[in-house]
Amino acid sequence: MRPSVGVVVPTRGDRPGPLRAALTGVLAQEYAGPVEVVVVADGVSASLVAQQVSGVAGSATCPRAGSEAGGAVRSVRVLGNRRAAGLPGARNTGISVLGTDFVAFCDDDDLWLPGKLAAQVAALAEEPDAGFASCAVEVEYGDRRVPRLAGTGRVTHRHLTRSRMMMVHSSTFLFRRGWTWVDESAPSGQNEDWDLALRAAWRHPIVHVDRPLVRVRWGSSHYVGRWADRIAGLEWMLARHPGLAAEPRGAARVYGQLAFCHAALGRRREAARWSLRAFSARPGEPRAAVALAVAGGLVSPRAVLHALHRRGHGI
Repeated sequence: MRPSVGVVVPTRGDRPGPLRAALTGVLAQEYAGPVEVVVVADGVSASLVAQQVSGVAGSATCPRAGSEAGGAVRSVRVLGNRRAAGLPGARNTGISVLGTDFVAFCDDDDLWLPGKLAAQVAALAEEPDAGFASCAVEVEYGDRRVPRLAGTGRVTHRHLTRSRMMMVHSSTFLFRRGWTWVDESAPSGQNEDWDLALRAAWRHPIVHVDRPLVRVRWGSSHYVGRWADRIAGLEWMLARHPGLAAEPRGAARVYGQLAFCHAALGRRREAARWSLRAFSARPGEPRAAVALAVAGGLVSPRAVLHALHRRGHGI
């Protein structure tokens, strides 16, 4: 029998349609091993979420439903977040109750595409020393879908310090159970996935299937526009991973993001200070220039993000 896989799907219960679609995408995977899905309700009643997903696995009962796909067992259960409130605690709650060989994440507004699970399990089987896998994504924003590839089959720690590598996205994560946990100290859950990927890559390069096997849906994230949270998350990353500041390109990117966030909040002096640091690390850093334009009132942060998102990019 193929290795068993547990899938953690955190939700706040405020987007039942996308949640049901996410679960359908997971349960429809043509994978010969058992798949157990744990939906973790964060800040909302587990009973409410259970009602929202009732019937997805072929049953009208609420807390747990079972079915078979291609002879392999599929199950879904819903429980409340038992750890720190927020996304990291919800993910760890799911990990803690699973006894499967592998653990995977899928955010409640994203969609696994056909072949995702089988391709990643096979890739990890070919490299027994590796414990963590990701895959390329397809970014959906409005009426556009843009593939984001890594251009490599191995994502190293240096890759992730030089660039956020957004295709190494939480909804692509598959790892051996016991390999890692999410850091619950991430402020407002910001950058917990980047931190997790960096720690995993430090142990062993991440096995990456460079095909878009997850559709990442932008536009409904709980973090869009929460500039103060983004600032706290970026400063947390700089403190937690000193290597980010030691890599000029990566440092300039983070400093430029901090400049943009401060500019979006109308903090011109802070935006100028971080822009200067970005230019010092990497002359011509585009995020710093954009931040100064936002600080000067030449363009709105919303307009910048809209233009970038339509190209499958973030700030």
